Amino acid sequence: MKRLFIGLCAVVCLFACNKSNEYKTYLHNPELFSQTVHELNTVVMGNNFPPMVASRNYVYAAIASYEGIASAYPDQYQSLAGQVNGLKPVSLPAVNAAADIELAALLAYMKVGEAVTFPEGSMQTYKDSILKIARDKGLPSDVEKASQLLADSVSASIIRWSKKDNYLETRGAEKYNVMDIPGRWVPTPPLYGSAAEPHWMEIRPMVIDSASMFAPPPPPAFNITDKNSMYYKEVMKIKNAIDSLTPEQKHMAEFWDDNPFKMNVTGHVMYGSKKFSPPGHWMSVVGISAKVAKADYATTVYAFAKTSIALFDAFIQCWYVKYTYNTVRPETVINKYIDANWRPYLQTPAFPEYTCGHSTISSSAAEALTSVFGDNFAYTDSTELEFGIANRSFKSFRAAADENNWARFYGGLHYHHSCMVSTEVGKSIGQLVADRLKMKKK
Repeated sequence: MKRLFIGLCAVVCLFACNKSNEYKTYLHNPELFSQTVHELNTVVMGNNFPPMVASRNYVYAAIASYEGIASAYPDQYQSLAGQVNGLKPVSLPAVNAAADIELAALLAYMKVGEAVTFPEGSMQTYKDSILKIARDKGLPSDVEKASQLLADSVSASIIRWSKKDNYLETRGAEKYNVMDIPGRWVPTPPLYGSAAEPHWMEIRPMVIDSASMFAPPPPPAFNITDKNSMYYKEVMKIKNAIDSLTPEQKHMAEFWDDNPFKMNVTGHVMYGSKKFSPPGHWMSVVGISAKVAKADYATTVYAFAKTSIALFDAFIQCWYVKYTYNTVRPETVINKYIDANWRPYLQTPAFPEYTCGHSTISSSAAEALTSVFGDNFAYTDSTELEFGIANRSFKSFRAAADENNWARFYGGLHYHHSCMVSTEVGKSIGQLVADRLKMKKK
């Protein structure tokens, strides 16, 4: 009888231990965190946010998660408080010993991700589904409660901080003044959208000293009459390229298009189609890279935070340059002076041409990712597969950013000179983020 009792106790203990490990196995899987970033990406896409606004959601959400991780593993990770502009030490519950740190980081990501811009509850259904699975796998109620308390405390600090970045003030700022002056940006077909976020350079940056940091030289002077001028040569270079694109060049352009809202026109019918924006594409690359590297949960969170900071600052710097020079798009110039029927391969976005936003933010993200996973990190990018576009493989993050340069040129959106200048600026921003932020301790 005694042996039977001991045997039953062992079975009960084994079942309880397995149940305990089951919820931890689920919640501590770094791929769950990447999946949650993808979910926020999908919500951002559904709300038609322009890319620079999307970057704001990603960065505050990622920092909230990171601060939760840093609070639990101070010997491995250092808080961003005092490292990024305006962030003070986050508030933590008096007692949080029962909290599951990985769950708390996940909950903080969802709470801040939706609170920064969306109406509250945008990710509630997704959150409920995760908690249901975790409960079914044995998540104790006291652990869930403590984790939620920790997440709420960290989130409250990050949300308060986010409200001081000048975003709300720029909502009511003066609109862009469209003037039909040679060389100056005007809306482009078929949407003829208003200039997107002309005051984004007024947003508080994370790491760069100001929006004007790393300011590039002015673009080539507008001159469409002198065939020997640099400007004319750039115009003809992009026109001739689009007129003779190869299938590989078209695939490259489509892969890096990342137009969050494309207006499709068929006869008298117009309808919109959506994809992930440029920063959303790079958030996907972070998740893919973490999986390839077999990164643990904390490293995955760290990679998302660092990359999102690089993206966020790159947008602020680029938008300063865009609305300093207000450079006209190739489509407008070619239609007016060379060929009224010419169209770029991709749809032109609604903001000035110089510098190239996608090239700037991609190079910045590539530097941040390289600082996390190393150079010569090979991976296959499957981000666009859900939009019907085949995968592309890269030998490194920098190689991906370099390809993006050509993609914007082959799309007919940017002069090649603009892409090259933007790449160098983006590299400088990404390197600054990597050098200044002391996040992962050696």
